[in-house]
Amino acid sequence: MTILAPDSAALDPQAMVEQAEAALADIARAREAVGRVIFGQESVVEQTLTAILAGGHALLVGVPGLAKTKLVETLGTVLGLDARRVQFTPDLMPSDIVGTEVMDQDETGRRSFRFVRGPVFAQLLMADEINRASPRTQSALLQAMQEYHVTVAGERHDLPAPFHVLATQNPLEQEGTYPLPEAQLDRFLCQIDVHYPSLDAERRILMATTGVSEERASPVMTAERLREIQGLVRRMPVPDTVVDAILSLVRSARPGHGSAEADAHIAWGPGPRASQSLMTCVRARALYEGRLAPSIDDVRALAEPILQHRMALNFAARAEGVGVRDVVKALVRGLN
Repeated sequence: MTILAPDSAALDPQAMVEQAEAALADIARAREAVGRVIFGQESVVEQTLTAILAGGHALLVGVPGLAKTKLVETLGTVLGLDARRVQFTPDLMPSDIVGTEVMDQDETGRRSFRFVRGPVFAQLLMADEINRASPRTQSALLQAMQEYHVTVAGERHDLPAPFHVLATQNPLEQEGTYPLPEAQLDRFLCQIDVHYPSLDAERRILMATTGVSEERASPVMTAERLREIQGLVRRMPVPDTVVDAILSLVRSARPGHGSAEADAHIAWGPGPRASQSLMTCVRARALYEGRLAPSIDDVRALAEPILQHRMALNFAARAEGVGVRDVVKALVRGLN
């Protein structure tokens, strides 16, 4: 048996296959275009594009100099999105992100207020070092991520569609930072760890970026086309076995639900939003890899980026030197 999205029954199966094949071709071109600029970060590119195809936001965690900013700029160009960047600092105010009202005066002396939009009114926003801003500023952005609109002086202003936030975070420096609370971390579809490139990839980076000119990305689709693909992702069929695997994995990460690993090492586990994120992302990953339906392998591949920021370890785990990724890997091994 296969689970379908509510509006899937109205689609002719042949028409859905044709739409999926067209989407596969567009995604393949996007992968190729990004790969000409970003070297050695295949898993990061895959997870980031998967998050965008799933219609969500992502948190990129890695030390400086690993092309996180370059990746966001490249994705904005390749996907035809209006991309902007905000460098988060301790003195950044909410109005610096969402915008503010200014007073204008016309020729007759009549005064009126005019709303000046902030950088959040973009289709792809890079929030660079998000943990350096105060909780008040973080909340302003994360509310926009959840509600897809901002309210200034009692007036609602809708954000453009599609709207995605790719935030970066430096895991090394803690001085002068404000770690994101767990409730705010949960707003991110996934947490993507950015690691050092391999030797061959770093050699390619040296040769490609230290010459007279560098490879530039070119657009391969439009924002409207991206929205069509995102709609298709949500209509993709999901086998019962995959749904059961998602539920089994997420529920096993909660203490008191029959999992020895969770009872031994987890203080609190992921909520239903983790299941929703996995359900959407396995579809997007299948389409990214050229398949028309997800499999349990997609659940295994996405378990770490989806779950690791939605769990907290207990004292026993920290005393034993057990990390969140170790716990997730143990839970994944328990999947049938």
